[in-house]
Amino acid sequence: MTEAVAGALQGTDIGGFALLALVAFIAAAVNSVAGGGTILTFPALTAILPPGADRLVIANATSTIGLWPGAVSAAWAYRGERAGQPAFTRWLVVPSVVGALVGAWLVVVLPPEWFAALVPWLILVAAVLFALQPQIVGLAARLSGPAADRPAAGPGASLPLACLLQFLVAVYGGYFGAGIGILMLAMLGLLGLGDIHKLNAVKNVLGTLINGAAALLFAVGSFAGSHAVSWPHAAIMAVSAVAGGFAGATVARRLPARIVRRAVALIAFTLAGYYFAT
Repeated sequence: MTEAVAGALQGTDIGGFALLALVAFIAAAVNSVAGGGTILTFPALTAILPPGADRLVIANATSTIGLWPGAVSAAWAYRGERAGQPAFTRWLVVPSVVGALVGAWLVVVLPPEWFAALVPWLILVAAVLFALQPQIVGLAARLSGPAADRPAAGPGASLPLACLLQFLVAVYGGYFGAGIGILMLAMLGLLGLGDIHKLNAVKNVLGTLINGAAALLFAVGSFAGSHAVSWPHAAIMAVSAVAGGFAGATVARRLPARIVRRAVALIAFTLAGYYFAT
């Protein structure tokens, strides 16, 4: 595997690194708003890395590590929108970390075709749920009776389900992860956490934990020799991702919530269509 990384360095010119930096910037900006940035960085890295049985694994691990700093910067940019969030959201931290570690481990032990077959359906379902989330929440509110008869706050019995769904999202995120932001926005929206900016604030923190746990496992595996990471490519991506994540979050926070919601829905359906077509 080290030979594959060395070959990638020899075959990547300045233009290739510059293009990768631009792709990472855009991917991190997209991730900060909705998710799906991996759909940009993974193909870019696959094109740069030399052919070989290890290319997809190296590209996946490098993409995860390279985009993680962008997730951190986006989460920091949304720190103001996390104020006033209910305490129960902290319970989603554990399934996020555990699921991501399981998913990253599955990269090595399962054939990618298994998950590849489910990806478009997962993203399509998430896109539909997200697009219909206001109607679903409104229907749930009507079915639960008048507002005066309902508890003031809290997810009630939906918290265990939310933790289970977050664990499954995190497993997928650790394994590959394109579209996990859409999946989390759909799930968090059903918990009634607020508008799209409030949802993004929680989603970006959970995404940082998922990507961070997977990146840590990939990094440890790289140093242990179980699989490779192209660290120079990851470093170039990391610098651009920090700028992209902060820029995307800053712009999105200044836009009306309905505009951001429509942009997220458009990205979600486009992402689903891409995976159905490929």
